[in-house]
Amino acid sequence: MTTLFLSADRNLDDWIAAWRETAPDRPILVHGQDDYDPARIDYALTWRPPSGVMQTLPNLKAIFNMGAGVDAVVADPDRPPVPIVRLVDNDLAVRMSEYVVLQVLSHFRQAPAYAAQQARREWTPHDQPSAPSARVGLMGYGVLAQHCAPILLALGFNVIGWSRSKKPSDITLYHGRDGLPEFLARTDILVCLLPMTEDTRGILNADLIAQLSTASPVGPVLINAGRGGLQKSDEILAALQSGALKGASLDVFETEPLPADSPLWDAPNLIITPHVAAVPDPAATVTSITSRMTAFERGDPVAGLVDPVRGY
Repeated sequence: MTTLFLSADRNLDDWIAAWRETAPDRPILVHGQDDYDPARIDYALTWRPPSGVMQTLPNLKAIFNMGAGVDAVVADPDRPPVPIVRLVDNDLAVRMSEYVVLQVLSHFRQAPAYAAQQARREWTPHDQPSAPSARVGLMGYGVLAQHCAPILLALGFNVIGWSRSKKPSDITLYHGRDGLPEFLARTDILVCLLPMTEDTRGILNADLIAQLSTASPVGPVLINAGRGGLQKSDEILAALQSGALKGASLDVFETEPLPADSPLWDAPNLIITPHVAAVPDPAATVTSITSRMTAFERGDPVAGLVDPVRGY
């Protein structure tokens, strides 16, 4: 089974080295670097794949994505009708949990305010509430959010969740459009881990921000580690400037890299990171993907199988 690496914007050297060391029995080629016979390609390994390439692979059996977000794959109008498998593994979940906990604590413990004071050489202590007084809302309660929840609970935070559909959960979980207003009204720190679909595009906007709780001294705060298309950055900027948001952390943007002249760079109480919330480890990712290839070949259930209609 031969795999073709398709990526428009990722340096592939480390990934190819990890693949050849971890899965030496699985041939891999790189589109744009290697000559290959399209008819001999069985799998596409993708990260923001160049449009139109997959339709040239007549015997393609499945598409394996190198990340959790598959919007770039699903959006390709010429994509062959083969199974799509997104990345779901423990390494990715751990890395996302590290980021989420870091950002929640940064705003809860008022790190942006203290950093600004340090720049001014100002010594001003602020009152610090306890963790049980703050409610963290996880928006998009999939594998990544489910890994974050127990860690936040262990720190003492009240944790609730929201998902598109009803599912079993150990926390209070709201679902569907009808459950969204109450979820937002009970959230002081909103963590968005939603997939990017037409239904979720631009959902992080002024209307949503206005529905967040203002009862906590540390909220409302918005953290987006999902996709850039989920947010309307100009409305988030306006909310930070007006005080409707007390703070925010954005790891993703509509345009990446974030342009140097973007006004977001100067927004108050905003933490910007360059899409690094959960950068997967090559060796761990290769192990995860090749194990799913093996399951696919055996006809076993494959974790991370995408529903193209839902978009995740």
